[in-house]
Amino acid sequence: MRAESMSPSLLLRCTFLLLCLFTLPRTIAAQEKTVGLLEKKDGAWEGYTLFAPIRSTTTYLVDMEGRLVHSWPGEATPGLNVYMLSDGRLLRTELRRNPDFSIGGGGGRVVIRSWEGALLWEFRYSDSRVHLHHDVEVLPNGNILMIAWERKSRAEAIAAGVDPARAPADGLYPDHIIEVRPEGSSGGSIVWEWHLWDHLIQDVDSTKPNFGAVEEHPERIDLNAAITGTDVRQPDWWHTNAVDYNAALDQILLSVRNYSEIWVIDHSTTTEEAAGHSGGRYGRGGDLLYRYGNPRIYQPDAPVLRQLVVQHDARWVPDGYPGEGNITVFSNGDRNLGGYSAVVEIAPPVDSSGHYRIGTNGIYGPASPVWSYTAPHPQDFFAHNISGASRLPNGNTLICSGPFGDFFEVSPGGEIVWRYVNPVTQDGPLTQGEPVPGSAMSKDNAVFRCTRIAPDDPRLAGRDITPGDPIERYSTAVEDGERGNAILPSAPVLTANYPNPFSQTTTIRYGLPAGVSATIRIVDMYGREVWRKDVTAGTPGMYSVRVQAGDLPGGTYRYTLETQGQVLSRRMVVLR
Repeated sequence: MRAESMSPSLLLRCTFLLLCLFTLPRTIAAQEKTVGLLEKKDGAWEGYTLFAPIRSTTTYLVDMEGRLVHSWPGEATPGLNVYMLSDGRLLRTELRRNPDFSIGGGGGRVVIRSWEGALLWEFRYSDSRVHLHHDVEVLPNGNILMIAWERKSRAEAIAAGVDPARAPADGLYPDHIIEVRPEGSSGGSIVWEWHLWDHLIQDVDSTKPNFGAVEEHPERIDLNAAITGTDVRQPDWWHTNAVDYNAALDQILLSVRNYSEIWVIDHSTTTEEAAGHSGGRYGRGGDLLYRYGNPRIYQPDAPVLRQLVVQHDARWVPDGYPGEGNITVFSNGDRNLGGYSAVVEIAPPVDSSGHYRIGTNGIYGPASPVWSYTAPHPQDFFAHNISGASRLPNGNTLICSGPFGDFFEVSPGGEIVWRYVNPVTQDGPLTQGEPVPGSAMSKDNAVFRCTRIAPDDPRLAGRDITPGDPIERYSTAVEDGERGNAILPSAPVLTANYPNPFSQTTTIRYGLPAGVSATIRIVDMYGREVWRKDVTAGTPGMYSVRVQAGDLPGGTYRYTLETQGQVLSRRMVVLR
């Protein structure tokens, strides 16, 4: 019917209805998304994304649609990275607070958990002298490289050649690397170690044995170098935040944030050789084989100021991937030192035998990256801390803007083809449309890194990876019997419980039409009922009920929503 043929009253009613449609509160389906999957385009590399929110004890695996595939409960927040091992077990760093090392990035404990979340192994390295932090790396033989601080007093720092005018009152926390061979269900043997403190040079105190011309020794670490990432009055002058391993070269790659450099060292040495300046496959002992990012830290008159700024997540591109053998780095940047973040890929000047060439000007190349990503308006992309990036098999790069829990995949041309925002804060999952709390510089949904795992990866073989619901909520129902107002189901609905697996409490969410009664039942693997609750919906909506694990033995259970003529069922796991 055309408008000119309508009666005035009918036209008025139609106009009113149209206004209502455009002014009614939006449902979740139409609501602007703030978390979860925000974008997916053709060209995204299919797989599952693993991540551990910094303020949560749970680790998550989601599919390309943002649906939860699996989760692992933990006992502590991460400290900071998480990996899936070759057999599907979860390797996770965990924060164990240590008052002697109360600075960002601390860990203290490394654990291995089964697919179901059971604790299989733990290793603690934290006391008044040392403390694990940031990252670990699994070697092909199953040993684990770990980054740790060690405490040096102010007197020890001055004795090593630190300028007394800038020696911190609390001393220094130089980094060292330990290689741990796991043993039993707890502990392990340290079979190799490397200490930054063994490879110093300084030009302040000529009475010290490490005195020398800094520019003549790029393989050494200037103890009095200008620091870009922290105040010199603080003890954490180096702040190594990433470790990677190249099996073909038997080399270790480190990201040293507060020097704005990446370093390569020789792993083929013995511990004794690693403490010296000769020996090993490359003849330099534990001295640096290569460094990149901040030439003036070892060549004070270098014409180049910085190629990296307080970076994270340096890693080699794996064999078989586009750019194999290159190094990718997340250069965080600083509002006073560059103004924005960038992901860069460099081709290090290395020959087939693993030796690195230094330029005639005494500076390690390359002069420029082979690829980089910045936002179309560079200042729109700035992550002041944490964060990471990794090359994918199709040539795309998966980026984690850490402070904002923002994961996005970019093509070689810089197009964003997939984007997901972590919906988990310290209070659990957010409701879709709800803004993420926290300041602009440090969101409550922060994530250190994220990792993409292929659908046919052997680590997932034989696992139940049936997609469930998104992690984020689509209802305001949070208490037993409280109705959500976003979804009005016309038939019974049973969603995934959260968390799952769980050891203490979980929440079952369900939906019922108006006036429908149902029974929620939990049964063990033999079909024996271990818990039940009868419910009735006065009005249509999504509801939730909390379940206490109580004395339930660990294992797999089924929970059902039973109405007349219909039974909906899902799986839950209790950990003990």
